[in-house]
Amino acid sequence: MHVGDAWGPYGVVLCGVLGLLVGSFLNVVIRRLPAGESIAFPASHCPLCKAPIRWHDNVPLLGYLLLGGRCRACRAPISAEYPLVEAATGALFAVIAWRVGMVAALPVYLLLGAALLALAVIDLHHRILPDRITLPGIAVGLAASATLLPSGLVSAVIGAVAGGGLFYLIAVLSRGGMGGGDIKLIAMVGAFLGWQAVLLTTLLASVAGGLVGGVLMLAFGKGRKHAVPFGPFLSLAAIVSLLWGPDMIAWYLGLGRP
Repeated sequence: MHVGDAWGPYGVVLCGVLGLLVGSFLNVVIRRLPAGESIAFPASHCPLCKAPIRWHDNVPLLGYLLLGGRCRACRAPISAEYPLVEAATGALFAVIAWRVGMVAALPVYLLLGAALLALAVIDLHHRILPDRITLPGIAVGLAASATLLPSGLVSAVIGAVAGGGLFYLIAVLSRGGMGGGDIKLIAMVGAFLGWQAVLLTTLLASVAGGLVGGVLMLAFGKGRKHAVPFGPFLSLAAIVSLLWGPDMIAWYLGLGRP
């Protein structure tokens, strides 16, 4: 992975715009997939009055602003999460393009970023990580590692098996402290990014999750338990591993050298 290239800023901007459009689709996935609904039909509509959303009202970010955050038909408030997901996806796609450059693997990394973002938001809302994202993600990651990604198939297989196996062991020993969705998510990360990224992702997610859990304990009392989904921490850590993992690993390995 390399930073920038002759592609220049135009490609980064284009990927950012693409991310806005993908983010609009992710909003559909985030709301319909956990409910077992089709993500293709019916067309976008107000969840309250069921009125179809006009195409110009569905333009990422701009539609929300022009509507003043309310449905055109019934004037019900539209969740601010919609433009936030669109903006986050646009920013993520732009950063991935900036880090990766114009390479054949770029669409694969953009796909991984979109999947991780959708999984994080779904887990925050519903405490689930849908198999309809993680299981195909594992297959796509392995196929891409065998053909396009620098991690290579061997590292991808080791990462998927070792990551999933480690989390499965934690789930058994903790008697439910780790969910099956987390197991499949870390296996997906390994399938795309290899075994080193699995270790880094696990470390970063554990630190972040521990810090947030500690803050919640202090805020709500030590004797009170708060269920904190681990998926968002894993997703965020995987994105960090995707963007800066090789540099972080190289820096760490260089610490012991004279």
